[in-house]
Formats: sequence, C-alpha cells, structure tokens
Amino acid sequence: MKYSEKISNRLNDLLTRTYDAEKGYKLAQDKVDNPTVKKFLADKVQQRYNFGHELKKEIQTFGELPDKGGSIKGDLHRTWMNFTTTFTSDDTERILEEVERGEKASLEEYNEILNDDDMVLAPSTENMLIKHRNEIKEALNNAKTYEEAVS
Repeated sequence: MKYSEKISNRLNDLLTRTYDAEKGYKLAQDKVDNPTVKKFLADKVQQRYNFGHELKKEIQTFGELPDKGGSIKGDLHRTWMNFTTTFTSDDTERILEEVERGEKASLEEYNEILNDDDMVLAPSTENMLIKHRNEIKEALNNAKTYEEAVS
C-alpha cells in the first residue's frame, strides 16, 4: 500500500505536534516542584518520544520521509509558557492547564484523521493512531486530576 500525499502530510503534522509536545513537556517538567506532577510530566516526555519514533517508523514503512523538527507555533507557545510562568505564583496549576489545552488539541487532530472518510489508513496506522489517541485521553484525564489536586 502506498500512502496518499494527504495521509503522509497528516502523519507528518502529527509528528510535528509530537515533537512540540515532547519539548513542551520537558519545559513544563523543569518548571514544577511537585514531585508527583514532575513524574507525570516526565512520563509524558517519554510517551511523546515513543509516539515520535512510532510515527516516523510508520511513515517510513510506506516510503515517505518524516519531518525532522517542531513547529514555529510550538516554539512560540513554549516561549509564551516560559514567560507566563515567570510571573505567575501558581506555576503548577497554570502548566497543567496548558497541558490540558495541548492534549485537547492533540485529541482533535487524532480524531480528525481517524474519522476522515476520505483517508484509507493501513491497519497498522489505524491501530497506532487509536493507541496514541487513547493514551492522550488518559493523559488529559490525569492532568485534570492533578490540576484539581494542586488548586
């Protein structure tokens, strides 16, 4: 099976978002003191690292080239996060709010791809995307729980 340009582009968009999320989680991890939240964020760094490798492998399996870096939008978001946490007294709660916002956006992107009737995904791709989406849902629920605990 050969991927269409549309599928390849969408998977590379996910890969770019994954790079951005991994970098964002690393930044967030450095900004919090709460050991439980720090561990949660470290786990998300590793998760997104794994997602990136899985996405790259899947893209390459179908003869396409994976993107190599994050996006300007992700860089700007991290800069903004860095700036706002400098002036916020409750960094952990604010960071967890940003985690939730990012995870919701990721879920939307995964759902758009999985629910796009115009794209026929290989079973391996569909299974990988469903697995990632379910792990993102779990991360979102955990972020909400941690945010409630620290507020």
